[in-house]
Order: sequence, then C-alpha cells, then structure tokens
Amino acid sequence: MNNNMLRKLRLISLMVVAHCTFTYAQGQSTFFLNDPWKTGQLLPAERLASMIKKGEKIEIYNIGPVANIKGAVNFGAASEAKNLERFKLSLKDKPRNQRMVFYCGCCPMNKCPNIRPAFKMLQQMNFTNMQVLELPANIRVDWINKGYPID
Repeated sequence: MNNNMLRKLRLISLMVVAHCTFTYAQGQSTFFLNDPWKTGQLLPAERLASMIKKGEKIEIYNIGPVANIKGAVNFGAASEAKNLERFKLSLKDKPRNQRMVFYCGCCPMNKCPNIRPAFKMLQQMNFTNMQVLELPANIRVDWINKGYPID
C-alpha cells in the first residue's frame, strides 16, 4: 500500500475509535451490546442487597431459570413467550411509575436471552421506574457467593 492509502486508513480507524469512545462516555457503557437500558437503569447487586436488608419497598422479579433473591416473584425464563406473557399480565394494573427491579443471572448479562425481552416489554407498557439487576457474570458469582439474601 502506498503512504497516502495508509494515512486514509489510519484516519478512518481513528474516527471510528473516537466515535465509539464518545458514545461510551455519554453513558452507554453497553454500547457494543446494543442493550435497551441506559447505565442509570442498572442496579448494582450490592445496592439491592442493602435495600433488602434495610427493608426498603421495591418489587423484585425473577425472569430467569435461577435461584430466587429474597422477596422476588419468579416468572421463569422470559425468553419463553408464556412466561413473558404471565409477567406482563401480572403488571397490567400496577402504576407505571412502580419502582421495580428484575433479573435473570443464568449466564453473563451480555449473553442473557431473558433480560432484554423483559426490559423491552416494560418499556412498551410505559413503565418508567424499572431497573435491571447488574449481574455481569451470573447469579452465583455476583449474588450467592457474596452472601446476599436468597429465598
């Protein structure tokens, strides 16, 4: 390749990196995963554990095939249409500003087949105060092994 072509290729590469860095800095830490939630809609596990310990009022929904966090309502894997529909029906009369958190934890969040359909459904139902429990690895590593409460 000639020098001019190499310079153009470097410039394009630099522009792509700059764009990705800028987008990441704007609060989309999951930019490359195309997740439907914003960073502020992720709830750290230690924060939920503290809320449970303090007895704070929050609705917790288990939308995966995993262990139940203390106080969570289990609907099963949201990747299955019947479970997602049951979850939806259970929420139909809830206030749209209802504070809630939901989780799966069956596998790493970036591969989870359950949290994205549930989040998108909640968006379509116009819920405004929902959070995804941040379990980057899985429920065992990020919750159970840390001694956080389970049923």
